[in-house]
Amino acid sequence: MSGAFLPWQQALAQRWLSQQDAMPHALLVHGLSGIGKRQFALSMAQALLCENRAANSAEFACGACDACHWVESGNHPDLMRVRPAALAAREGLALSTVGGEGEPETAGAAKKKLSEDLRVDQIRALEPWYHRATHRGRLRVVVLYPAETMNTVTANALLKALEEPPPETVFFLVTDALDRLLPTVLSRCQKLTVPLPDHVHSLAWLEQASLDQADQWLAAAGGAPLRALEMSQQQSQPCPAWAVDLMEQVVQPNTTAVGKLADELAKQPAVEWLRVLQRLSLDVSMVRAGLAVRYYPRLSRALRERAAQGSLAHWSGLASWIGQQIPLATHPLNAKLFAHSCLQRFCDRPL
Repeated sequence: MSGAFLPWQQALAQRWLSQQDAMPHALLVHGLSGIGKRQFALSMAQALLCENRAANSAEFACGACDACHWVESGNHPDLMRVRPAALAAREGLALSTVGGEGEPETAGAAKKKLSEDLRVDQIRALEPWYHRATHRGRLRVVVLYPAETMNTVTANALLKALEEPPPETVFFLVTDALDRLLPTVLSRCQKLTVPLPDHVHSLAWLEQASLDQADQWLAAAGGAPLRALEMSQQQSQPCPAWAVDLMEQVVQPNTTAVGKLADELAKQPAVEWLRVLQRLSLDVSMVRAGLAVRYYPRLSRALRERAAQGSLAHWSGLASWIGQQIPLATHPLNAKLFAHSCLQRFCDRPL
């Protein structure tokens, strides 16, 4: 873990760090997915624990003291990262009951499917830690993410700590989806909005990372630079080849081969191709409304032709319908039939 704030986060971080004495016990860090909210929360945690930084200064973590070294190695005794076991594994960090700071993964945990949700036992395991004195006589910090993966039981367990906060403890809850959190959790946290970075900052950051077609990747990610970089590591082009072919076909009469494409998509994670279909639908909607293409500017011609085939209400309704299918992506459905159904809906010509 690095204590470095991303360029577009620095002013926001300075503002909050300069008022440390007035900092609430629980901050709900929220904003668009892929803009660096998790890194912001972890960097804030390192700054608060840094031993060379004066309280209420706008300075960031020094990166050189013992506390900073412990944070960066994942071993600071006054920092707990609480996240789903599956996410901890993808981050390449050891698993523990609490969420993964420095304890070895057990053989049993490696064999069973790891949870994608925050579990109530992870929250309960924090209680003994709350009641111990801090190791360095400073703050203790909890960084919990993604907060929207808590079910009602898990959220209620956390509420006990939020309602009667342990002394010298700061919670950072990170989420992409405020609407998926319990109202009781929302009411006990102060919201900290991480804004979408402007296009110039995002593009400069991606170009510094030596990303080819940075502008196209950034567009495909909806302006979220970290998401753009992640996408570039997972696929070869900003818009998948199958989506380019699909858009070329749908603007021609009676040429869309839904069955063959459904076979191809059935082999891929459904949530990934559903998001591409949703972005295509949103782009068609935006063109129909007289706005600029947001996600796939290189498909502008096909998007304009498609937009002319139906009303704005039809295309915006299609984008909404596809969005409603995304939660079904993890259900044990027949993958081919699911792909065929969604593709057919996308390809149908409006009456």
